[in-house]
Amino acid sequence: MSQVKFEHLFKPLQVGPMRVPNRICETTNTINSSMTPGLIDEHFIAHHAAKAWGGTGWIGSETWLLNSPFPPETPDEIGLAVGFAVHQSPYQFPIFAEGMTKFCDEIHRAGSVAIVQLTHLSAVWAPSPVVVVGAQDYTPHVLGDEEIEFFIKTYADAAEVAKNCGADGIEIHCAHETLGYSFLSPTTNQRTDRWGGGPQERIRFIVESLQRVRQRVGASMAMGIRMSGKEFRKGGYDNLEMREMLYYIGESGLLDFVSIDVGHCWGAPSYVPSSYYGHGEFRECGKAARADLDRKIAVLFTGRVNDPVIAEDLLKEGYCDLVGMVRAGISDPEFANKARDGRLSEIRRCISCTRCIDEASEPKTFPYKPTCSINPMIGHEVRWKQQYRPADKAKRVVVVGGGLAGCEAARVAAMRGHQVTLLEQGKRLGGQLLIAAAVPGRDDFEDQVYFEENEMTRLGVDVQLATNTDLAAIKALSPEAVVIATGSIPRMPREIPGIDLPHVVQGWDVMQGKAATGNRVAVISEEDYYETPCVAEFLTERGKHVEVFHKSVHLGSEIARYSVGMVLSRMESCGVIVHPNLLLKEVRLDSIELVSSFGVRTYRKEGFDSIVLVYGSVPQHDLYDQLKADGSVPQLYLAGSAWLPRFMAEAAQHGASVGLVI
Repeated sequence: MSQVKFEHLFKPLQVGPMRVPNRICETTNTINSSMTPGLIDEHFIAHHAAKAWGGTGWIGSETWLLNSPFPPETPDEIGLAVGFAVHQSPYQFPIFAEGMTKFCDEIHRAGSVAIVQLTHLSAVWAPSPVVVVGAQDYTPHVLGDEEIEFFIKTYADAAEVAKNCGADGIEIHCAHETLGYSFLSPTTNQRTDRWGGGPQERIRFIVESLQRVRQRVGASMAMGIRMSGKEFRKGGYDNLEMREMLYYIGESGLLDFVSIDVGHCWGAPSYVPSSYYGHGEFRECGKAARADLDRKIAVLFTGRVNDPVIAEDLLKEGYCDLVGMVRAGISDPEFANKARDGRLSEIRRCISCTRCIDEASEPKTFPYKPTCSINPMIGHEVRWKQQYRPADKAKRVVVVGGGLAGCEAARVAAMRGHQVTLLEQGKRLGGQLLIAAAVPGRDDFEDQVYFEENEMTRLGVDVQLATNTDLAAIKALSPEAVVIATGSIPRMPREIPGIDLPHVVQGWDVMQGKAATGNRVAVISEEDYYETPCVAEFLTERGKHVEVFHKSVHLGSEIARYSVGMVLSRMESCGVIVHPNLLLKEVRLDSIELVSSFGVRTYRKEGFDSIVLVYGSVPQHDLYDQLKADGSVPQLYLAGSAWLPRFMAEAAQHGASVGLVI
């Protein structure tokens, strides 16, 4: 049991008329947990209520996108393209209110409070004809007074619905890519009428919206705003100007709380900070707001706080009154209860890979399911509730491979009562997580390794490390079920002339210390996610000159908008030179020959001491094939990258699903 004393984290706090049971907050995040888009279904309730039952005191769930004043006959295709502007909002339909009422009831049964965030998230309308979102190039329609009145009224309309559904608080979203933000920013608000001007004038839209909400819902609900601590945009407001605006808003007497994040949605820094950022890196913005505001106004700070010990320090040192810990609750909905009970070693800590929020903002599948790279239950909460149960009969289970898929298969099987032996050829569990954790800014990935190691000990899994497993070794254990999770190995493009020359090495081998490079390194990249920038940065940290020759239009094209900006920024700061749209054609001792990805032109490059390949990986399933042919194992499963190399989430989900059915 942990000896950490949480003197502040679990103290209740009065926020206006609302009593929050502790200081841990799920700030509003649109992870798209509903399987019925636009409505609140059992999946939505299961996902967010799991955090309430797990000890999180403040549940913000997912934002309400409000209706907008489209002119007659405006085509619907304007929606997703320019930031989710909608003709009609779900809150306007009775079926939505029914679901929201069930949700609020469940949150209250768990002892937590439910906050509703109201949002106009759109680049279609703005105070001035200035692009609102840097990731887009839409010049917005300039708002007239009637349209401004329409928007203000929608906040009040939606707030009334939220009150009738049982919500405890209302938050108007005024940060980053929202309509509220565009009024606050001196870049996007260049008006000369009553809606524009200096800091004291640009807040008028926010104040009038708050007034209208208060008139509609009365004094029974807590009311606040979400605001960026500083803009990080040319011509935008800095923290000092933000403090001035927030002070004036606070002086209106309408605020019970302010939720502060920092950053934007299209570059660096991101308001969804990844592992490349420090823990609570922009905490000073919270402390500044706390210093300026009346003590009756609670300050909530959010921004990469994934550990209850860090949250306790923020509260103790006066940076804030409440702490946003969204992704901490995604990776482990029970983390708050575990911390309160002293079970810190059982917490599955968020590794800040940002995939959960990244993919929710840019879904690649339909219907979309929320995803966590390390928690296989996320997006599948209802299924796990229905299917998870102790095994009918305890079996001898052998898992081969201690990467994410193998560990999750072993963990879940052991939780269900099976006798599990895990065989791993390395000196430690973790597989590819250990490779990733060696990269600057990715050391948090090792937290998942610690979690799996702790769980294997807690659950009594017999872990045998440094073990080379073959068919005879498995049969000697007399298993009743075997899971092959032997992962994958780097792909070698044998068809390329010269690829076997001694100065050609694999990126994985370099990062594991199995291969050395010279000072001038050419990284040949045929993958579009994090692996190439990780290899490149690993090399530059060791003083190498690195040039990347990449197959696509830009590095990391599969990395979503909240994270790609920081990745590319780090490449720039490390001095990595990137050559896009090139494929390796031939390797020679003194040069490499490349060909255009989209044409026939070839290029010769000289002066490199080493060639490092980043070509993705191929599955290792030979042992599975042997066992299947042998036919001696009653239940045989293939899991994770041994079946198909993908990403962490897919490996974790696959392994856990196998553990669920053995």
